[in-house]
Amino acid sequence: MFGKKAQPPIKSLIAHGTRVEGHLHFTDGLRIDGQVVGDICAAGDEPSMLVISEDAEVQGTIRADYVIVNGTVRGPVHARELLEVQPKANIEG
Repeated sequence: MFGKKAQPPIKSLIAHGTRVEGHLHFTDGLRIDGQVVGDICAAGDEPSMLVISEDAEVQGTIRADYVIVNGTVRGPVHARELLEVQPKANIEG
Protein backbone atom coordinates (compact mmCIF):
# COMPACT_ATOMS: atom_id res chain seq x y z
CA MET A 1 0.00 0.00 0.00
CA PHE A 2 1.34 3.45 -0.89
CA GLY A 3 2.59 5.63 1.94
CA LYS A 4 2.16 2.96 4.62
CA LYS A 5 4.93 2.90 7.22
CA ALA A 6 6.36 -0.40 8.37
CA GLN A 7 5.15 -1.29 11.85
CA PRO A 8 7.71 -2.46 14.42
CA PRO A 9 7.96 -6.16 15.32
CA ILE A 10 6.49 -7.54 18.54
CA LYS A 11 9.49 -8.47 20.70
CA SER A 12 7.96 -8.65 24.21
CA LEU A 13 4.99 -10.44 25.73
CA ILE A 14 3.08 -10.23 28.99
CA ALA A 15 1.45 -13.65 28.98
CA HIS A 16 -2.02 -14.73 30.03
CA GLY A 17 -2.07 -15.31 33.79
CA THR A 18 0.60 -12.65 34.43
CA ARG A 19 -0.14 -9.46 36.39
CA VAL A 20 2.26 -6.51 36.29
CA GLU A 21 1.86 -3.60 38.73
CA GLY A 22 3.74 -0.34 38.08
CA HIS A 23 4.73 1.82 35.15
CA LEU A 24 5.93 -0.05 32.07
CA HIS A 25 8.26 1.34 29.39
CA PHE A 26 9.01 -0.63 26.21
CA THR A 27 10.69 -0.35 22.82
CA ASP A 28 9.66 -1.81 19.46
CA GLY A 29 6.54 -3.94 20.01
CA LEU A 30 4.73 -5.30 23.06
CA ARG A 31 1.79 -7.71 23.23
CA ILE A 32 -0.28 -7.95 26.40
CA ASP A 33 -2.32 -11.09 27.05
CA GLY A 34 -2.34 -10.68 30.85
CA GLN A 35 -3.07 -7.77 33.18
CA VAL A 36 -1.19 -4.48 33.69
CA VAL A 37 -2.03 -2.02 36.48
CA GLY A 38 -0.05 1.12 35.70
CA ASP A 39 0.88 3.34 32.78
CA ILE A 40 2.35 1.86 29.59
CA CYS A 41 4.61 4.11 27.55
CA ALA A 42 6.76 3.52 24.48
CA ALA A 43 10.35 4.60 25.16
CA GLY A 44 12.77 6.11 22.67
CA ASP A 45 12.35 7.71 19.28
CA GLU A 46 11.88 4.51 17.27
CA PRO A 47 8.37 3.46 16.11
CA SER A 48 6.42 1.44 18.68
CA MET A 49 3.47 -0.94 18.66
CA LEU A 50 1.25 -2.10 21.52
CA VAL A 51 -1.23 -4.95 21.09
CA ILE A 52 -3.81 -5.59 23.82
CA SER A 53 -5.38 -8.98 23.17
CA GLU A 54 -8.95 -10.10 23.79
CA ASP A 55 -8.19 -11.53 27.26
CA ALA A 56 -5.96 -8.64 28.39
CA GLU A 57 -6.80 -5.89 30.85
CA VAL A 58 -4.93 -2.60 31.29
CA GLN A 59 -5.62 -0.01 34.00
CA GLY A 60 -3.62 3.12 33.23
CA THR A 61 -2.57 5.55 30.52
CA ILE A 62 -1.28 4.14 27.22
CA ARG A 63 1.18 5.99 24.94
CA ALA A 64 2.58 4.42 21.76
CA ASP A 65 2.73 5.01 18.01
CA TYR A 66 0.50 2.12 16.97
CA VAL A 67 -2.08 0.75 19.42
CA ILE A 68 -4.36 -2.21 18.69
CA VAL A 69 -7.01 -2.93 21.32
CA ASN A 70 -9.18 -6.03 21.48
CA GLY A 71 -9.33 -6.31 25.29
CA THR A 72 -10.20 -4.02 28.20
CA VAL A 73 -8.53 -0.65 28.82
CA ARG A 74 -9.43 1.58 31.77
CA GLY A 75 -7.63 4.85 31.09
CA PRO A 76 -6.75 7.22 28.26
CA VAL A 77 -5.15 5.92 25.06
CA HIS A 78 -2.70 8.14 23.15
CA ALA A 79 -1.77 6.67 19.76
CA ARG A 80 0.57 8.91 17.73
CA GLU A 81 0.01 7.16 14.38
CA LEU A 82 -2.84 4.64 14.55
CA LEU A 83 -5.45 3.41 17.03
CA GLU A 84 -7.24 0.22 15.97
CA VAL A 85 -10.27 -0.73 18.07
CA GLN A 86 -11.27 -4.30 17.34
CA PRO A 87 -14.74 -5.82 17.90
CA LYS A 88 -14.21 -7.12 21.46
CA ALA A 89 -12.48 -3.97 22.73
CA ASN A 90 -13.79 -2.16 25.81
CA ILE A 91 -12.16 1.23 26.44
CA GLU A 92 -13.11 3.43 29.39
CA GLY A 93 -10.99 6.55 29.36
